[in-house]
Amino acid sequence: MTNTIIWTVAILTVLGLVLSLVLFWVARKFRVEEDPRIDDIEKTLPGANCGGCGFAGCRAFADAAVKAGNLDANYCPVGGNEVMKKVADILGCAVKETAPMVAVVRCNGTCEARPRVNVYEGAMSCKVKASLYGGDTLCLFGCLGCGDCVSACSFGALSMDPATGLPVVDESKCTACGKCAAACPKHIIELRAKGPRGMREYVSCVNKDKGPAARKACASACIGCGLCEKTCTHGAISVADNVAYIDFNKCKLCRECEAVCPTGAIHGVNFPKPLDKDAVKKRIADRKAKAAEAAKAAAEQEAKKEVTNG
Repeated sequence: MTNTIIWTVAILTVLGLVLSLVLFWVARKFRVEEDPRIDDIEKTLPGANCGGCGFAGCRAFADAAVKAGNLDANYCPVGGNEVMKKVADILGCAVKETAPMVAVVRCNGTCEARPRVNVYEGAMSCKVKASLYGGDTLCLFGCLGCGDCVSACSFGALSMDPATGLPVVDESKCTACGKCAAACPKHIIELRAKGPRGMREYVSCVNKDKGPAARKACASACIGCGLCEKTCTHGAISVADNVAYIDFNKCKLCRECEAVCPTGAIHGVNFPKPLDKDAVKKRIADRKAKAAEAAKAAAEQEAKKEVTNG
């Protein structure tokens, strides 16, 4: 009995050693060599693994950056320009600076402006709610109020305002990773440039219904009247599918569009002074009057030339 146990232990020990040597040889034979810069870049990144860069995590981002050899198509929104400069130094390439971005909630449909017409008693999930019906109000495009965006945020940058029923973004915590935008089934959250000193203008509405229907559903809805587009002298505003949109790359923050919007759908944030609508409207009127006078003078001058030539 004793000899049997001894032989069993000996055989298992030898077998274990042989298999260990085989596994060691296989690991050495088929080992995949990794570029050491991948580890260096991963250590440089914030380590949030949020997916805001478009990859599964920081390790995947580092691997893609090393394989590409440049940062033309890769950017870490959490780390920002400072981290990307360090990554570029590791790769030995240049990187373009990107304007800081922030999440913006493009819905102004507060509980007061957008009264409920339905009562929902299902799972508290915007995704589930959107799959069942249009929402608790007549607006089929606005926020559903269940807070999927809040749950998706890994940085605690979003919270639901109980007074308005809408999500609120804390700019100091937002990293523009885009997870909140991806989680919103109504696509009301957009990443926009923070703007100089945090100042920016945006249309807080995505309702594509025609004016009367949109206004009936929400008192603060964009009605697609086009006044903002006609007023803007920078070509920053366009109206499509009955809703206006401001291109933040062209916007000069003059706030004229905000002043003429009849429903208050255009929001200006972080400006040092409150908007003086009367002063802005007077400025617009003066500019139009001067343009009309210039056009009249040009027409008179053209008429004189025709008389002289005749």
